[in-house]
Amino acid sequence: MEHGLLSRFTHPNPAIRRELVDLLYTSLPQVMSINAAAITGSVALAVLHRDAGYIAIAFAIFVNAIGRVVSLLRYKQHSARLSDRDVILWENVYAAGASAFGLALGALSFRAFQLDDAPGAWIAFGLSMSYCVGMVSRAAIRPWVVLTTTALLFTPTLIGGLMRPELPYQLGAAMLVLFWLSIREASRHLSTAFIERLEAKHALARRASHDFLTDLPNRAAFLHALETAPGHVAIVAIDLDGFKPVNDRHGHHAGDELLRQVAARLSSCVGPTGLAARFGGDEFMLLKPLKSGTQGRDEALALAQEAVRALSAPFLLSDIPVMIGASAGLLVNDQPLTDSTIDALLRRVDDALYAAKRAGGGRCSWAEAGSTALRQAS
Repeated sequence: MEHGLLSRFTHPNPAIRRELVDLLYTSLPQVMSINAAAITGSVALAVLHRDAGYIAIAFAIFVNAIGRVVSLLRYKQHSARLSDRDVILWENVYAAGASAFGLALGALSFRAFQLDDAPGAWIAFGLSMSYCVGMVSRAAIRPWVVLTTTALLFTPTLIGGLMRPELPYQLGAAMLVLFWLSIREASRHLSTAFIERLEAKHALARRASHDFLTDLPNRAAFLHALETAPGHVAIVAIDLDGFKPVNDRHGHHAGDELLRQVAARLSSCVGPTGLAARFGGDEFMLLKPLKSGTQGRDEALALAQEAVRALSAPFLLSDIPVMIGASAGLLVNDQPLTDSTIDALLRRVDDALYAAKRAGGGRCSWAEAGSTALRQAS
């Protein structure tokens, strides 16, 4: 896919976006190295010349260097708990720090040109190129950050060079424009190849954890979510009533479309905090965090009843209305889980599901030891 290099490209896949920003914040050794060099060089120029401009720039470099290190450490500390919106914010924080640092280094070159300080210009230019090389290593990750930073890095040097009367300075300044255009082109190729590899990796991972037909999490993904679910959770097993006649009468393509519509309705039932998974065939599982006590049991029953009601409403298959139904078995778990206890829970909820089907379908049955009580879904 094409990526706009001069815009803040936000990848539509939050997992890929997070991985890209994580990679941005792995640059602590590189940042520490250029920080040390920039502080040393700018302070040396300030001490040697006692110039107010050099002193101000050295102070700006020092403050920005500290800020960048702090942000890198804070991101590493909090990254696991960041929301998708927070990740975008931290990407902008990184870009702002990198751009400010580049602008300060460019200002150092500009001041050296103003003072006709040839040694200072060499020091500033060397620092700028070192920083540029470090930033280009990020080009495959977030090219818009690299291009913005290098533009701010080169602009003061470009202006300073063009203001000099000597032709070599002016030619050197013009070459910076060509250099930036080369960085832009390299960034485009690097970023496209890198993003495509990430997308392929995530697509393979998704195929391993998601059902190919409905795009719901599969059995393995459901079991992992159940094993790691904290606190009270509702586990609801769903089986469709009357799916086989629809499949036989209208064909497998219609049956596949019906399953996709079922998946969409179940996803809507569990909402953003829950999970709907396809176990295979016309069997589905729901998982949702609950409050404790009686309120949690009421929430679990309400979820199962809502799912049964949603699947009892008509479906449209090529403009043909189709009616099916659903049965549900449910339980509430609040205990730590192991492989053996997960198997036992699934057997219990499965037994409750088939108790509901034997009673005529369109019902919810609690999976409780010694209890065969059925509650009609309404």
